[in-house]
Amino acid sequence: MDLVIVFGPAAVGKMTVGHAVCELTGFKLFHNHVTIEPVLGIFPFGSAPFGRLVSEFRRRVIEEAAGSDLPGLVFTFVWDLNDAEEIDTIASYIRIVERAGGRGRLVELSAGQDERLARNGTEFRLAQKASKRDLERSRLNLLAMDADYTLNTGGPRTKAEDLIERHDHVRIDNTFLTPQQAAERIVEAFGLRKDLQH
Repeated sequence: MDLVIVFGPAAVGKMTVGHAVCELTGFKLFHNHVTIEPVLGIFPFGSAPFGRLVSEFRRRVIEEAAGSDLPGLVFTFVWDLNDAEEIDTIASYIRIVERAGGRGRLVELSAGQDERLARNGTEFRLAQKASKRDLERSRLNLLAMDADYTLNTGGPRTKAEDLIERHDHVRIDNTFLTPQQAAERIVEAFGLRKDLQH
């Protein structure tokens, strides 16, 4: 199984591009809010129980997918590239898949902040992510993450780049690309093809 991890800053289009990749490949989409939204209804964001549950749910889904007959899984994640714990988390997901005979691939999306602020309120995003429907709060969160974290490569070397360089990696500026165009580039970069048996 291929595990395609799509990372980049908030509202860059990870889920939408991931969805388009799945349409082209027959992979399944596992966007980060699939685990966030249910837990948010019980525990506040950032609390210890929230973190434990979200982490455990994600790991278990990846474990089950790696042991299944799924051709691939697209997982989306806002990744602080200088956070050692997050680097270890991504490395652990790739190890799960590799131990089952699969392969981890990394897709990095980037787009200008103005474009991402515009995308922050798109219909598909809000339909899938209830916690983003307070648009002002979501906008402020996007700006704060941009200020506080390193969410793309291309500047000073990040701690994550040792891990990134050990795996298939493609970086796409999708400021002016449709999700389908970005997905086509990903499929071409990794040689992914739809398996009609799945």
